[in-house]
Amino acid sequence: MTEQGTRTGRLPLARGSDRPVRKGARRRYPPRSSRRSATGVALVAAGLAFLGAVGPTSSSAASPPFAEPRPGGPARFVPGPCPEAPEQISGQCGVLEVPENRRHRGGRTIKLAVAIIPATSTKPAADPVVFMEGGPGGDAIGAIPFLIDSGVNRDRDLIVMTQRGGPYSEPYLACPEIDRFNASAVGLPYDAPSTGRLLVRAAKECRDRLTADGVRLSSYNTTENAADFADLRKALGIKKWNVYGYSYGTDLALTYLRRHPDGIRSVTIDSVVPPQIVSLPWAWDSAREGINTIFAACEAQPSCKSRYPDLSRTLTEQVRRLEANPLTRTVQPPGGGSPVKVVLDGGALVNLLVTNGGALPAAEVPAALDELARGNPERLAQAQAAGAAPPAVPQAFGLTHSVVCAEWAPGFSEADVLEAGRRAFPGWPDTVLVHAPQLPFQYDLCRVWNVPDRTAIQRVTTFSKVPTLIISGTFDAKTGASWGPYAGRTLPRSTAVQIPGIGHFVVPQSPCAQSVLASFLARPTSPDTGCVAGLAPGPFTITPEPERA
Repeated sequence: MTEQGTRTGRLPLARGSDRPVRKGARRRYPPRSSRRSATGVALVAAGLAFLGAVGPTSSSAASPPFAEPRPGGPARFVPGPCPEAPEQISGQCGVLEVPENRRHRGGRTIKLAVAIIPATSTKPAADPVVFMEGGPGGDAIGAIPFLIDSGVNRDRDLIVMTQRGGPYSEPYLACPEIDRFNASAVGLPYDAPSTGRLLVRAAKECRDRLTADGVRLSSYNTTENAADFADLRKALGIKKWNVYGYSYGTDLALTYLRRHPDGIRSVTIDSVVPPQIVSLPWAWDSAREGINTIFAACEAQPSCKSRYPDLSRTLTEQVRRLEANPLTRTVQPPGGGSPVKVVLDGGALVNLLVTNGGALPAAEVPAALDELARGNPERLAQAQAAGAAPPAVPQAFGLTHSVVCAEWAPGFSEADVLEAGRRAFPGWPDTVLVHAPQLPFQYDLCRVWNVPDRTAIQRVTTFSKVPTLIISGTFDAKTGASWGPYAGRTLPRSTAVQIPGIGHFVVPQSPCAQSVLASFLARPTSPDTGCVAGLAPGPFTITPEPERA
């Protein structure tokens, strides 16, 4: 999933980061192609031979028809230098050239950056792994160090391609207007109408600039993203490959599996976004599941239970208190730098919990809520301040909002989001619940983004007998762990595992998940999941008991 602000590092969509912030990384709007040469690996050429009540829905009958993309066509892979990313890429790189609009063959060609990372094994398998990034609009190239550290390329070459419009692609649908808003928004009330107007204005400025440059925003969607990957496999001459997607990349992977099943040996989906169910109301179900699972894990640890009793009540009290009387603080961001002004209201608190990780790890959530209730908001204020630092590689919000506004928002309204929020968290203020977690004011934004409703073609269930590994983290409040088995109901050869105590983007955070993935890639129909049974969430941060007067 994603958010209006990549607040620390990069994100699917949220004021927080799924990946550790790497020291020394500077903000960079990536060039269309890199000036840095790839390091000596030959291309293996042709030889690389929402809520329970919100069920699957189809869009309105008024939705416009969409032609089937025809993969293959003029698409071609052109070898070239590796992207000039914050970290050196050691592999063979190039670009995939595809039509921006497959229904208009005479239109312009766009370029998607591709990196091929060699297997570390001396005898790699013939079928590589292709990675599908989150977001939409996240930095796929930036995921390479995490994938390598996770051993994804141990026995197979790893192929990473940017999504159309993503970082290092041409065009790159960055929105510096939204990035500037996000940097300032840490000091604004999260859900105040005045904040929403600033966000919508920034989005409109970005949209107007992109369309003036000739970008057809309606062509930047999951259907076309999936067709791009189908074209990539053919352009590289790959007979079979293994697909690994995370977060929005699971939505993309399941769409790809449904529309382009040829050549897929196996599919791994990590932090699952089922395309048939994802919507703005759906986000409240995941928030409830992830947050409540964190609280239950604290309850199961005697030291945490005794120190932080009844966390659900504490959270409700603090959301209500902060929404009625927001706190303003000036604090130094966790990574250092000049102090910044932050505002903590009910919506900001909820968003920090949903994006647990980065500046506010799940292990610190009970301590942070207890400190807040006792008049010490510094831990949360610092986590909020982390969002003032721009990401090293900005998210491609042009792609983000083109997907969200065409595929996730239609068919529901602000009233539906509010109803879903009330079911998830009874007693919370409506001013908090009317905004989908990570995506405040999204319907207002979508009205100015103005892309066609694509739910008829996209909000569809995937049925497949391709072996599939489904990995979820029990602390994931963006894409709740129960949505993994939900997606698996129509994937009869799937294996679903839930990793206790892990949040969003599971494999890089869990040695057990890495072991399961390696086993699955070796034997897709009989992976070894034995390590999961012995897992439990790690200990929570326990602060000293306050002195009694």
